Amino acid sequence: MRKLGIIGGMSWVSTALYYDAINKGVSRRVGGLASAPLLIENHDFAPIAALQSAGEWDALGDMMAASAKRLEGAGAEGLIIASNTMHKVHDRIEAEVEVPILHIGDVTAQKLLADGVKRAGLIGTRFTMSEPFYRERIEAHGIAVSVPDAGTAREIDRIIFEELTRGVVSRISQRTLKTCLTIMSQAHQQGVILGCTELVMLVDPKANVLPVYDTTALHSQAAVDWILAGEGGAA
Repeated sequence: MRKLGIIGGMSWVSTALYYDAINKGVSRRVGGLASAPLLIENHDFAPIAALQSAGEWDALGDMMAASAKRLEGAGAEGLIIASNTMHKVHDRIEAEVEVPILHIGDVTAQKLLADGVKRAGLIGTRFTMSEPFYRERIEAHGIAVSVPDAGTAREIDRIIFEELTRGVVSRISQRTLKTCLTIMSQAHQQGVILGCTELVMLVDPKANVLPVYDTTALHSQAAVDWILAGEGGAA
């Protein structure tokens, strides 16, 4: 199996979801006592969130690139960034390492295309919804992407930073997400992208008004595929 490095801690809640999903995926595919060979650099999210709010993306790019180099130096043969938002600095990280980085946007777009989805709603942090770095990555695959209205987008961003990144799940927030998905369904979207790794805590992808694409699960599955490439357990 190939060793995967995870740039995590943004938040620790979503990184825990990745760790669980990747290890379970390897265990199912290989069997026995198998688990995933992982290296994880788990960041303190508080200063990262502050830098995001201040728009200090160059500093964040330097921080994430340094993290990637440390993981590469420790023996990681490939990397993932366990955060949708921090893919904003993906190109900066990629320029600093020799090993491949599995991009969450590409993985998600491939699944949408496989399911015949050409119109999708996108929900996530304010950065992911309002800036082009994520949406354009999906649209490059021929998929039209739309986001919620400004008021709903602000509330989703608040829920992510004030609740989900702290491990808090409220029924009010669950209803907010359900209403958002209903509106997207009425707008004839063919699916909704959960473009924040914690959002799956509020949404059941299997029980909604339209298909829901959990980027954490998709990214984790791609990580399992990569780890097992060339192994007997690979697809």
